[in-house]
Amino acid sequence: MEFDLPTTAGLLVLLVALGTGVLVAAGVMATSTVLMMVTPAMLVFGVICLALGVKHGEYRARES
Repeated sequence: MEFDLPTTAGLLVLLVALGTGVLVAAGVMATSTVLMMVTPAMLVFGVICLALGVKHGEYRARES
């Protein structure tokens, strides 16, 4: 399966939105805390992991 940029970005945003929705619905912490601290942290972490994964995939494709 091949992902282009819009598909990958859409899936990342969908995952973060789903996680945010679950945290807000569960009531584990205040909604303002989730929206101002947790959601941006999830987005940054997701982008970093995506970039590392892409670089690792490029490395693996080049080595084989």
